Amino acid sequence: MKKRLRKIVSLLILGGLVLSMHVGAAAGKILFIPHDDRPISYRQTVEVLQEAGYEMILPPQELLSNATNMGHPDELWQWLDENAKAADSAVIASDSMLYGGLIPSRKHEVSEAKLAERIEGFAQLRKDNPRLHLYVFDSLMRTPDWGQEGNIEEPDYYAQYGADFFHYSRLMDKKETEGLSKQEEKMLQEREKAIPAEYMQDWLARRAKNLAATKKLMDYARDGVIDYLILGRDDNAPLCQTHRENREILDYAAKNKLPRTKFQSMPGIDEFNVLLLNRAVNDMTYEMPFVYVAYNEGKGGDTVPAFSDEKISASVDAALAIAGGLKVPEPKRADFVLLVNTEKKGKTIGLHNRYPDGGNFQPQLTADKSTKHFAGLVADYVAKGYPVGVADIKYSNGADNALLEQLRQKGLLFKLRTYSGWNTATNSTGFAIGTGMLAPKMTEAGRNKLLAVRYLDDWAYQANVRTVVGDELVKQFGNPGYYIKLQDKLAFAEQQNNERMQAFANKNLPHFDFLQGFKVKNPWLRMFECDIILPQSGK
Repeated sequence: MKKRLRKIVSLLILGGLVLSMHVGAAAGKILFIPHDDRPISYRQTVEVLQEAGYEMILPPQELLSNATNMGHPDELWQWLDENAKAADSAVIASDSMLYGGLIPSRKHEVSEAKLAERIEGFAQLRKDNPRLHLYVFDSLMRTPDWGQEGNIEEPDYYAQYGADFFHYSRLMDKKETEGLSKQEEKMLQEREKAIPAEYMQDWLARRAKNLAATKKLMDYARDGVIDYLILGRDDNAPLCQTHRENREILDYAAKNKLPRTKFQSMPGIDEFNVLLLNRAVNDMTYEMPFVYVAYNEGKGGDTVPAFSDEKISASVDAALAIAGGLKVPEPKRADFVLLVNTEKKGKTIGLHNRYPDGGNFQPQLTADKSTKHFAGLVADYVAKGYPVGVADIKYSNGADNALLEQLRQKGLLFKLRTYSGWNTATNSTGFAIGTGMLAPKMTEAGRNKLLAVRYLDDWAYQANVRTVVGDELVKQFGNPGYYIKLQDKLAFAEQQNNERMQAFANKNLPHFDFLQGFKVKNPWLRMFECDIILPQSGK
């Protein structure tokens, strides 16, 4: 172990990269507060750590934000104060502690005085628990490029003016970085005039409060109150308000000499749970997993995926650093091999989850040359005995049906260490990294359970059943709005989901005992995500 550690340090020095390595207990308990109770944020992430053998200290689920409430930050602070002393490490979503959760952070009416009081809680937490390893993840408010009636994730006015907000901020960002043509100046004025003044004021004021709170958290990271801070840019674009604010954040970090060993800003948010939990594990066990990364042919790592403002290779490298891993140039030296399925021309395909219109969804099962190449790459690395995981980011939400069909035919589905293709590119790559780095600590049965959940969620549901059932909602009830707000159609949707998911599993997955009688729920009362409940989970 010492010889390997010396080799790691030498590599870091030669590469000009420094990663923090805590000195603490060799093993311990991890306290975890996610940014809401969505299955991927809370239970599915926790299950990864539990399968790896770690004890988690978790808040009562009713204190977290969900589809019908904005969370309970003051009660969470009280719970944290009562439970922090039992933990060696803590991974905490600041959005839950300041605003109630991720979605509440975009709509809250919390005063500056109340925010200041809650932020001060981190300083008190450090004072009361000086030996606690404290990892925090925060978010910049996202800037969706359009709005939708019934969407719970933005203020109500965003349904009508979402596109105006996006293009206004896109042009403002471009004006400050590149300059605008006369035509673009005119477009900027038109977009600004289209948005009622009270809505513009509300939107900008909330963003300003959130930005100020983030800077205070950065101060805490600089001063050692927080050991490590990540700032996420959720649903981002190369030019938009989120990108504008991130430029300000990076300037602030530079002026305050805040190193990457203390702070990182990167696209994504939902994957930060499992990445920071990995960092906590690696710090406690003095480990730094070696990871080899390879991409599909074509643009590969130069792909700038949808909902991001940087190349996916940069996001993957940052995720590895966050998790406490080290990228290596050869697979034979790796503890984990990550293969990333990208579209050949560097595009992100989004055809799985078109807005339902009552049509008949037909999955694309025929593999093109690029998909066959990637499936062959997976087969080759598995045959050589490498511990392989797949991040499937060809589509913006859900698995590549043609690829998964290839892997099924080749008998590779459960020869992987991990698979992820559930949402945005950075969500999927980050979750694959986090799970893959912990996979060696799991039993084969534990890995198979986690793989089965991902195939059911990312492949069966996100890439197939979700759209099919959305179309059924339109056919039966004539209102496509039920797709994003199920209301009294929840029972119908869940019945359809369960029937179709069971049929999909019977056709495509092995008949594991733990898959017999699994259930599918839509706890956030919309079709966007589901919860896969295996019989052994006790639910």
